Amino acid sequence: MRDVLSEIVAHKRIEVERQKELVPLSEIEKQLSQNRDIVFHSLKGSLERSKTGIISEFKRRSPSKGWLHQDADVNAITKEYEIAGASALSVLTDEKYFGGTITDLRTAVNNVQIPVMRKEFVVDEYQIYEAKLAGASAILLIAAAITLDESKRFTELAQQLKLDVLLELHDEKETDYITPLNNLIGVNNRNLGSFVTDLQKSFRMAELLPKEAVWVSESGISDANTVKELRDAGYKGFLIGEYFMKSGNPGESLSRFIQQIEMI
Repeated sequence: MRDVLSEIVAHKRIEVERQKELVPLSEIEKQLSQNRDIVFHSLKGSLERSKTGIISEFKRRSPSKGWLHQDADVNAITKEYEIAGASALSVLTDEKYFGGTITDLRTAVNNVQIPVMRKEFVVDEYQIYEAKLAGASAILLIAAAITLDESKRFTELAQQLKLDVLLELHDEKETDYITPLNNLIGVNNRNLGSFVTDLQKSFRMAELLPKEAVWVSESGISDANTVKELRDAGYKGFLIGEYFMKSGNPGESLSRFIQQIEMI
């Protein structure tokens, strides 16, 4: 079976090295030192305050489903998400596999007043500095894509740069990645190797997650009742992208979804 995650990570390492040659880290650090007005919106705080906890994702395509919304306008959709009641946004910045760019992230950040997370396969500190310069308030760290040491190091750097970190786990073994620094923990119901989705993953993993952290269930959520059940299990955040993006009108789809949650 094709291991999509390994393929993506291998390509990402090459991509990052090329980007470093184009824009050295020293240049990004220089720009950050000159840019003191980057606004931080806490992802953790937003989820703790929210009644629905929806993190709406801007996602043009996926390796398993192909194009979801090829001509999606990041400016229009992220604003519609905010108006509809999203607690936060997730913006894909991988171009080869997901059709996203760092420009999408910058556009979203400048377009809304809620937390925006850079969703990326982070394999190098360079990408964390990039996220900060683009104005993100949070980054995703995928345990399956990095080592324990990298996870700790990347988390420490992100916190120094004032970025929230959503640590994404896929199975029980990856709970070893959780440290006292990790107060936002995601469980991806989709296996990133095979792209098989199992919503029960979040329920099984709930027993292993630290109670003091904010939990986020990711992928495969398309029913308001599922959100209710996950909330009852202890989750405060729900990352949903594919369901909204493939609808053709993501903002309207989110609005209806939130109405359904509120009616339960």
